[in-house]
Amino acid sequence: MNLILLGIFAYLLGSIPSAVIVGKVFYNIDVRDYGSGNAGATNTFRVLGVWPGIVVLILDMAKGCFAAGLVFLQTRYLPGYGYQWVNLKLIFGGLAVVGHLYPIFAGFRGGKGIATLLGMVIAIHYLSALACAGIFIAILMGTRYVSLSSILAAIAFPILLALVFQKDNPYFIAFAIATAFLVVATHQKNIKRLLTRTESKANILPKHRTKK
Repeated sequence: MNLILLGIFAYLLGSIPSAVIVGKVFYNIDVRDYGSGNAGATNTFRVLGVWPGIVVLILDMAKGCFAAGLVFLQTRYLPGYGYQWVNLKLIFGGLAVVGHLYPIFAGFRGGKGIATLLGMVIAIHYLSALACAGIFIAILMGTRYVSLSSILAAIAFPILLALVFQKDNPYFIAFAIATAFLVVATHQKNIKRLLTRTESKANILPKHRTKK
């Protein structure tokens, strides 16, 4: 299949607004009108509760995983599993993340892309994904700050690739570094709230819905 068409499909796949769909179909609300205003798993947990949040988390991860997996449609042209194979996974997965951030199906108002990023990394190098997930969970358990957990796990990503797993694909390392910068950039407001100690802590119990 044509690479450009696959790239467009990866973006469209990422643009499927899981949080918006779950909120509107099952609860008749747009999660972007509540909490942080993001169309992602974290805000779904905050606004709708645990089970809807888990559903959205899985769906958002699946978008990144399936988008990266589109590379298998190119086996005729890319036999083997070398750098080129991984680089195409990075491109397709990255386009899905862009779709999640700026979804054409939801007025370009998406989430922060953490779950979709994790899904694509699982499809590319699952050990580093598991390590980052472990860091995220450990920090979340200790601080209850989802934003801080996401930021530190993202910063650890390129370090783990280079020093622990000793990956030598320069594009993969560059992608991991770019990911860390992207996560920090999309969490600027959260960082300010963390510094002023006004950031909301995670709570597994449903909360009263309040408008943005």
